[in-house]
Amino acid sequence: MCPYLAVNSRQLLFFFLVKVFHCRCTEQHSQTSMGNLIKVLSRDIDNNGGNFFLDFENAQPSPAERQVWEEVNEVLTEALVVLTELQAYSGAGEEIRQAIQRPGEERVQEQAWAAVVPLVGKLKKFYQFSLKLECSLRSLLVALTRSGSSPTQHLEQEQALARQFAQILHFTLRFDELKMTNPAIQNDFSYYRRTISRMRINNLSADEGNEVNNELANRMSLFYANATPMLKTLSDGTTKFVSDNPEVPIENTTDCLSTMACVCKVMLETPEYRSRFASDETILFCLRVMVGVIILYDYVHPAGAFVKTSGIDMKGCIRVLKEQPPSSVEGLLNALRYTTKHLNDDTTSKQIRNMLQVN
Repeated sequence: MCPYLAVNSRQLLFFFLVKVFHCRCTEQHSQTSMGNLIKVLSRDIDNNGGNFFLDFENAQPSPAERQVWEEVNEVLTEALVVLTELQAYSGAGEEIRQAIQRPGEERVQEQAWAAVVPLVGKLKKFYQFSLKLECSLRSLLVALTRSGSSPTQHLEQEQALARQFAQILHFTLRFDELKMTNPAIQNDFSYYRRTISRMRINNLSADEGNEVNNELANRMSLFYANATPMLKTLSDGTTKFVSDNPEVPIENTTDCLSTMACVCKVMLETPEYRSRFASDETILFCLRVMVGVIILYDYVHPAGAFVKTSGIDMKGCIRVLKEQPPSSVEGLLNALRYTTKHLNDDTTSKQIRNMLQVN
């Protein structure tokens, strides 16, 4: 087989222009000029790297992806259960209210405790799942930021892992949306902590199998006190991945995130790509993923996602969001307004602030 058949059109253009330029360079300046040209052309190729279709619906793992894919797939299967349980979480508000209003009635206190304990068991499960999710994110980052391939090449060639990365972000934003609209979560846990403390003071026994010890309770409190706990977990996890792996250039991670944002934006605004979605749900999936990687990028990159030199077309991404029905994207716009790190920096342009209606 002709070796050129394995080279895509962008690479052919790259090699052709390098050859032409090389022939025209003087011997004195050829080395410096060639290096500059290669940097420019490589950057242009990567900047256009979002112009491919990433199959979020059907991508299947290759043999090289299989091991990581199977490990992450177990966690993503559990994620569906977590979301179902969180959606059905109704809380013990009435039982707690009765217990507070009638402190002297032992039967009422027992009813409230019996209602709260299994709910706290679910909250413990959700928190422990966030740790599993962080580990899965780390495994995917290791695979998608390896040196030797550009971010575009990783995402094009390892689409099954890129899809899982996207599914983690989609789950994360969905979990946080549900948590933010359910005040019962923090109310139930606060009541549990007050009651368990009182029981310990009075030397009363609790169900040891369901009891949350002080150390775990403190970590759970910090987790649920955050408006977007899963997103914070992933942001902290991504930042830790960068700091724990100094041998991996930070650009490998930030370029992976910015390329993913670009891929989502291009697929959403290109009719040819958008028409290939089998389900309208994939549109919302893409929107959530785009916002998720922007937030991660904003935490990991020293200058953030909103500066002009950012690898993300923030104006284009916000424009795509605002072109959707307001009811489906208001939560995502709020995520950009209130959960990013650098939006309020002086380096953020007035135009971006206006687009997000931030003073």
